[in-house]
Amino acid sequence: MNLHHLVDTFAAYLAADRGFSVHTVRSYRSDLTNLADFAIERGAAGPDDLDLELLRDWLWHASQAGLAKSTLARRAAAARGLSSWLEKTNQASTDAAARLKAPKAERHLPRVLNRDQMSDMLQSVAARASSADPVALRDQAIVELLYASALRVSELTGLSLSDIDDSRLTVRVLGKGSKERVVPFGIPAQRAISDYVEKGRPQLTADATASGALFVGARGKRLTTRTVYDVIAHLLADVPGSGGSGPHTLRHTAATHLLDGGADLRAVQEMLGHASLGTTQLYTHVSTERLRESYRTAHPRA
Repeated sequence: MNLHHLVDTFAAYLAADRGFSVHTVRSYRSDLTNLADFAIERGAAGPDDLDLELLRDWLWHASQAGLAKSTLARRAAAARGLSSWLEKTNQASTDAAARLKAPKAERHLPRVLNRDQMSDMLQSVAARASSADPVALRDQAIVELLYASALRVSELTGLSLSDIDDSRLTVRVLGKGSKERVVPFGIPAQRAISDYVEKGRPQLTADATASGALFVGARGKRLTTRTVYDVIAHLLADVPGSGGSGPHTLRHTAATHLLDGGADLRAVQEMLGHASLGTTQLYTHVSTERLRESYRTAHPRA
């Protein structure tokens, strides 16, 4: 079996058996296709030719080409995954990448809106929704739910009407790795969702076969992540501050505001659907930095 075919088979395994997201599978396939090209140029004919020396050489050339540390870290992870799978499926005699390391990715603090900025955004979408325009009602429900439940954009667009539990104020979410979790939301989000479902969504689905999707586009079909990005980017365009301008900014903001308000770190981890507590701890650094900034601004002896 040639190396490119192995990459395709491994990518199919990640999607079907491991439940990796489409985005992750696409990234791994791209990285490993690059590895296969690199290996073939150096005379590799099969899996056992992907030895540790070749893998390290591949990463070194990528670093010399100026690839970011985060990209190098992802490439190393993809190679380790492939190597482990090759050994487990008896397609290679050893797990050559078990000791493969890459530079740790630099972690930048995410963009987070302060409470006043978030309040202004919520007031802005509420003012637009007061016109009863169906798209405005939908967008208000999107913003309220993203902020209330700290959802990923893929989780939001994957929601169905049946995932909302009005009586318990919870939403059932299918997260990364096809892991299901139940996340709470508040009264403002409930009101916005109810208004959209009762007044906005029927107009958007009037000329199409209505699916069970919660959020739909102008043609009545399930809303795409691209549309949600555009909606949030438009709202964030007028908000001061640098950094991300997509839906993840609202996820970061919700997590940070929860910790600012005294929420337990493990409870926030569960709400966000993080596999590792270390990922959630990023937001404690955001909260600490915000506290330092407030101290420097407000304390007379700072």
